[in-house]
Amino acid sequence: MTTPSSQVPESARPVGGNGAPYAGANPWPNSAQAGQAYNYPAPAPLPGYSGYPGLSCRFCGSVPAEQATFRGHQGFFVIMRFLKLEGPFCRSCGIATHRRMTAKSLWQGWWGVASLVINPITMLLNVPQRAKINKLAPPRPDAASHPADPGRPVFLRAAILGLLVPAFVIFAIVYSVQHNPSYASVGDCVHNKNATATGITDTHPNVVVIACSDPDADAKVVGKVKGSSDGETGCRPFSDADGYYSQEQGSDTFTLCLHMLKSNDRA
Repeated sequence: MTTPSSQVPESARPVGGNGAPYAGANPWPNSAQAGQAYNYPAPAPLPGYSGYPGLSCRFCGSVPAEQATFRGHQGFFVIMRFLKLEGPFCRSCGIATHRRMTAKSLWQGWWGVASLVINPITMLLNVPQRAKINKLAPPRPDAASHPADPGRPVFLRAAILGLLVPAFVIFAIVYSVQHNPSYASVGDCVHNKNATATGITDTHPNVVVIACSDPDADAKVVGKVKGSSDGETGCRPFSDADGYYSQEQGSDTFTLCLHMLKSNDRA
């Protein structure tokens, strides 16, 4: 009677479920059965192992590894691209992939109206994926190839300056809303940048909303009539109106009924 050899034949050496060979380990699909067949004990579970014995890193072949999908976005004004890179990843390669795709999105993901909304959503979708990678133990030192260098965190890279793009856009929108006469309400004050001797009713006024305490305030809004550019008629119900400003931009037509300010009227 012969005793089964403890040496595993070359043809029977295991490979990962994604085709990458395991280095220095015995991650059989059923390690207990493999141990009985070849007369050696089943390997102990690896620290941080995902629970899927067929996974090894798609880049370096390391274990433990976890399935994850990292996404990126590129906006090109009128077109856009949705990027995706699927694992499995070891801890080092997963962190490197996440940081690289996030850095690209910070620079390339804002250049379009829709991209201003899609890009932050894309980066938020990566958060739970990165959390899975963070739970992994470091790659085993006997990996088939060297794991990727994660590099510096994103907030320490020049790409973080890409956050200035949406910040500038938000500032521009807020500034426009605050100073655009289309959004003026009763009680706001306005200034005509093209004011002449004729005052706020100049032929080509450039009216902006400003604080009533500003010395440049020309008039206070005492009424607003939407859908009409006839200030003479529309402002008659407002007894303290002694001027008006009308604007027509497509379907956006309105008249601001104004009370001209004197120096002692400014609040």
